[in-house]
Amino acid sequence: MADSNEMTINLVVLGKTQSGKSAAGNSLLGSSDFESRVCPSSVTTCCSLGRSGRISGLIRRNGCESALCVRVLDTPSYPHTALSKEQVRHTVRAALAHHFGEEGLHLALLVLRADLPLCPDESDDTVQLIQELLGPTWKDFTAVLLTHADKAEEAGYSEETYLHSASSTLLSLLSSVQHKYIFLDNHNSIIKEERNIVLTKLLNFIQKNNYQVLLKHSKE
Repeated sequence: MADSNEMTINLVVLGKTQSGKSAAGNSLLGSSDFESRVCPSSVTTCCSLGRSGRISGLIRRNGCESALCVRVLDTPSYPHTALSKEQVRHTVRAALAHHFGEEGLHLALLVLRADLPLCPDESDDTVQLIQELLGPTWKDFTAVLLTHADKAEEAGYSEETYLHSASSTLLSLLSSVQHKYIFLDNHNSIIKEERNIVLTKLLNFIQKNNYQVLLKHSKE
């Protein structure tokens, strides 16, 4: 928290190569801080932190409007085309401690593609990495971000029919994180109104978690 008139939320995006992590981070920030492009290999090789400007009109605290600031940590994917699991884990863990060690982490966003089925092995790898990074209470601090929702919509799926047809692996994952999930339209997310809808949903998740944070180191 910067001051009584501004609230900062700290987020990290995690997921597979080409899942749309960096693009999702840019959408949340309303910027193009993170490199995002189609590539036959993993694009992101190190962690980087992006910070939004002051966003008005989304929060009221103690009867007064507060500005929101969003900080997003972009991370290398796992599996990665050039880094081992141990390298990814070490890199992300060090960045989380460096950037969020003082204020703590509000939410980890597990980024999955809505236009691709989620298979058990893929889910196990990613969830294991999150468990190792966040610890035993990871489910309380993790939400699923389903990118490329526009492609699922083009195929005739509404959010309701999509979940009705989703794999048991995805449904089990969503259940484990208390159904904290958001569909992200990759085309419309750059629009301010769409971005604010996504941020409001994230704020609701954080509020329901009583604004608790992870990874915060107390000062001696």
